[in-house]
Amino acid sequence: MLRTDAELLAAAGKDASAFRELYDRYCERIHRFQLGRTRNRDAALDLTAETFAQVWLSRDRFRDLADGSAAPWLYAIARHVLIASVRKGRLEEQARTQLGLIRSEAPAEPSSLWVEGLDEAFADLPPELRRAIELRIVEDLPYAEVAAAIGTTSGAARVRVHRGLNALRERLLQTTEAPQ
Repeated sequence: MLRTDAELLAAAGKDASAFRELYDRYCERIHRFQLGRTRNRDAALDLTAETFAQVWLSRDRFRDLADGSAAPWLYAIARHVLIASVRKGRLEEQARTQLGLIRSEAPAEPSSLWVEGLDEAFADLPPELRRAIELRIVEDLPYAEVAAAIGTTSGAARVRVHRGLNALRERLLQTTEAPQ
């Protein structure tokens, strides 16, 4: 028997396959939604991954207002993720303009200080996040190949890479902000 979206969200905290079923049900639709607005495949994939990360984090706040369907709620989250992304980009651009900075398309040359503590922070990541980052960033594999290697979907692989990179960033920020 096919479970409703509301049932899947209610079960997701204890049953990972329930969230996976919801993800499989909506991932292509949410991706098309994001792609239609961004016209950029990579941005749409990132926004889709972020949307489902937000869905996961807020699953306990879901209220069934559509007879078992989570579609309106999911699209609202997707819209909020898109708006937040646009705002962040505008804020960054505005700050660069106000500071008189020119946006450089050339990659910055890394300082050795940038990677200080990176090995330790990377080693402290959970193995599933570390492996996803190794495959995507170090080996430069596309998300589809990362997903195949770790036995998940492309969207879930994106989420793992995103979470791992966020964890690294937070750890490195803590290290650089700590009193010396």
